[in-house]
Amino acid sequence: MSDLKINHSSEDDRIVIPDENGDEHLFQVLFTFDVDSTGNSYMVLAPEGSSETDDDEIEVHAFRFEEPEGEELSLFAIETEEEWAMVEELLNTFSDEEMEEEN
Repeated sequence: MSDLKINHSSEDDRIVIPDENGDEHLFQVLFTFDVDSTGNSYMVLAPEGSSETDDDEIEVHAFRFEEPEGEELSLFAIETEEEWAMVEELLNTFSDEEMEEEN
C-alpha cells in the first residue's frame, strides 16, 4: 500500500453529520487518507465523547469523501469489499500506533 497518504487528525477536527431523521450528530475525525492510485480520499470518524477502555472498542465510521476547492465536504458510503479491507487494515495500523503511544 505504498500509494497511501495518511493524515492524522488533531484533537479539534470534528464534523457534524445529520441522520435520516435530520438529527445532527457530532463526530471526531480520527484520520483521513488518500489513495493515489484511485484518487479517492477516505475519512474515519468516531462519535464525539466516545473513548476506548481496556475492555471496550469504540464505534467507528468510515466514508469516502470529496471536498472540491471552494465547495462543501461530501461523504459517500463505502460500498466495495476492497475499500472495506483497506479501511480495516488502516484502522488496525492506527489502533496499534495509538496503543504504542499510550505505553
